[in-house]
Amino acid sequence: MPPEPTAQQTRPADAALNTGLGRVLLFVYGVFALSASARAIVQIITHFSEAPLAYLLSGLAGLVYIAATVGLAIGGERGRRLALTSCSIELLGVLIVGTLSVADKVAFPDDTVWSRYGSGYGYVPLVLPFIGLWWIWRHRPKN
Repeated sequence: MPPEPTAQQTRPADAALNTGLGRVLLFVYGVFALSASARAIVQIITHFSEAPLAYLLSGLAGLVYIAATVGLAIGGERGRRLALTSCSIELLGVLIVGTLSVADKVAFPDDTVWSRYGSGYGYVPLVLPFIGLWWIWRHRPKN
């Protein structure tokens, strides 16, 4: 008979990978973490002087998506806090940057992930934080 796994060897019961939607959410955040980060790195290295604000915001978006992915993947109280904070920052970012990019096109001569509410990404950046926050809320620990 194999030994029982220790607390450190088991994933928390609320970890993102436990459900179908959690797996999809984790996958989408992972794709956005990779794409936003890669886009920002290329933009900063090759064209930084053309639109520094937009490219730095793309970098911030990449970091936020990485943090959300990690938080959802590790689960538990610490992962939940990280994911909750990241999804909240993401929501504020897409709403603020989306509004500013529509209102002041001169300040955003090139797109970020969050420009025009994520229109370049099929508005997924606008919808994703709502789904992420809902999922985190729905799967909170029951006390």
